[in-house]
Amino acid sequence: MTKLKSYAYGEWVEGSEDGRPLYNAINGDHVANISSKGLDFKGMIEYAKTVGGPNLRKSTIHGRGRMLKALAFYLSEKKELFYELSKATGATRADSWIDIEGGIGTVFTYASKVRREMPDQNFYVDGPAEMLSKGGTFIGNHICVPLEGVAIHINAFNFPCWGMLEKIAPSLAAGMPVIVKPASITSYLTELMVKEIIDSKIFPEGAIQLICGSTGDLLDHVDSQDVVTFTGSAYTGRKLKTSPAIIENSVRFNMEADSLNFSLLAPDAKPGTPEFELFIKEVQREMTTKSGQKCTAIRRVFVPEDYSEDVIKSLSERLNRYTLGDPQQEGTKMGPLAGKDQVDDVRDNLKKLLDDSNIVYGDLDNFTINGGNKDKGAYFPSTILYCEDGLNKSSPHDVEVFGPVTTVMPYKSNDDAIKLIKKGKGSLVGSIFTFNNDFAAEMAYGTASYHGRLHYVNRDSAKENTGHGSPLPHMVHGGPGRAGGGEELGGIRSVLHYMQRTAIQGHPTTMTAITKEYQPGSERFEDEKHPFRKYYEELKIGDTLTTAKRTITEGDIVNFANLSWDQFYAHTDVTSLEDSFFEQRVAHGYFIISAAAGLFVDRAKGPVLANYGLDELRFTQPAYAGDTIQVKLTCKTKQKKERRDDDKQYQGIVKWLVEVFNQNDEMIALATILTIVERKGE
Repeated sequence: MTKLKSYAYGEWVEGSEDGRPLYNAINGDHVANISSKGLDFKGMIEYAKTVGGPNLRKSTIHGRGRMLKALAFYLSEKKELFYELSKATGATRADSWIDIEGGIGTVFTYASKVRREMPDQNFYVDGPAEMLSKGGTFIGNHICVPLEGVAIHINAFNFPCWGMLEKIAPSLAAGMPVIVKPASITSYLTELMVKEIIDSKIFPEGAIQLICGSTGDLLDHVDSQDVVTFTGSAYTGRKLKTSPAIIENSVRFNMEADSLNFSLLAPDAKPGTPEFELFIKEVQREMTTKSGQKCTAIRRVFVPEDYSEDVIKSLSERLNRYTLGDPQQEGTKMGPLAGKDQVDDVRDNLKKLLDDSNIVYGDLDNFTINGGNKDKGAYFPSTILYCEDGLNKSSPHDVEVFGPVTTVMPYKSNDDAIKLIKKGKGSLVGSIFTFNNDFAAEMAYGTASYHGRLHYVNRDSAKENTGHGSPLPHMVHGGPGRAGGGEELGGIRSVLHYMQRTAIQGHPTTMTAITKEYQPGSERFEDEKHPFRKYYEELKIGDTLTTAKRTITEGDIVNFANLSWDQFYAHTDVTSLEDSFFEQRVAHGYFIISAAAGLFVDRAKGPVLANYGLDELRFTQPAYAGDTIQVKLTCKTKQKKERRDDDKQYQGIVKWLVEVFNQNDEMIALATILTIVERKGE
């Protein structure tokens, strides 16, 4: 008998003999037994905090990003192992691709984003400094540091790989160890992936633990430094969210609950238009992908009243092409549900919907399958319901059938469409098919407060749009109300969920020391050596160059206008300056910043290898012929650049604060420039 194992306090722990049996969704064969009996849940939390957390925080955010990158490559090499076992869950190859490679792709994304958008430190500076005093000697910042607890991820059955990876990637990047608790019914696939992660030894000991089976008294031991995330039913989520320890200790709890997501066909998207065809294709895809077992699947379909028959006919014809059966059999395009319990759940909830709707496509009792075992497998046919009066009926907006079932509802006006959408009481995603951008805007303003994501599709975006049901690591995934009120993904936003945002206040020099970023008013350091003559290691935050001076002439302005072709009247036509901002012919802002570069750049070959970019450029005051400018160049931040195979030198990125003043010591321009600076070595 195969018994799934949990990974706790650095060792694999086998479940008990009397564990719950798990079955193959295709044919009902026994796969494994699952039980967490005997696990010391309090010990797991303590181990994460005393071993995993300190080990992770020895690395910087970039270091952990590199671990994620290595893990993504490692799992990619092992993906066929996961595909093979994924068959037992009832997933087709396409379904498994979303789960397996979609999850690995999310890890790749976070590996890249944290190294590109966050510092090579163990903290993150959130936003610019705030001036808290008139004299500038007291300022404030916000920094984000890793929470020193454990992130407990309780996942749903439908995505045993992606569901885990999309949560652990930002957690580990932030510096928080994780305890993963997959849903039992498909946990054997999660267990296999975790085994590979542990065997890879990419992440340090204690960073990842796994519970196969019940969570026992795990949530009784959480405190204010911990984070709990949950994906699943709203009922279970509310139960967990109100656990005494979570309430008493103000534990961060993020819930992503299944919701009654919608797809809407706009009045302009009449039959025969590209938008109509795209709509039918997308509804069908969301009904059949993972057999409709997606938290983002389309449960409610809203169509203009006159198009109802066309929609039902076209959708039915398209569903007829999607053969139900064993995903390993040629021709099968939709597999079974994840288990027999799911079939019973779908049937029970479908009965509730039939109080207000009728079946217009599908036969629950008389359907054929392509291979597999109809009696022992977990098969359920695609089903379309029609509810004629969705505005006055409740069940289509209250009851979710977590399978290949959707309800079509007609609307008469734009206002009716908005009312129907809102009756879902909060959803993860809604999709709108229209080529009318005014209609698109009206739907956004009318419904966005009820949704985590609105997905627009038309003929122009069709080729590259990622689909209604595809949460992307760059974008927020979650939703208000029924959808749980939580938020996952969203790029760096999700990393910050696992960090504490703290306000820090003090003198600018103190703030510079804490943030590792030059703050206005902080101490500066000037010496005889030009900053551009210093290697990366020699530069320190606050190193400053005060340049020579240069007087702007009429000839400078005229020549720059001719050279740049910027003939804006304020630079070239003094007769047009009346009632303008300017007292006389004004120097081009871009001339000022170019002249500033001429003052601060050191011409000789040296450690500064290239100009890398320009940020935050502001022209704060006009400059005229006769004005004399001077520049202060200050080392603002430093960050090592990862060495690529084709790099000739070790490199770092140095940001410089550029301040341009006139003869009255008034600032006229401000910018941040980036340079690539040579490092002496690792």
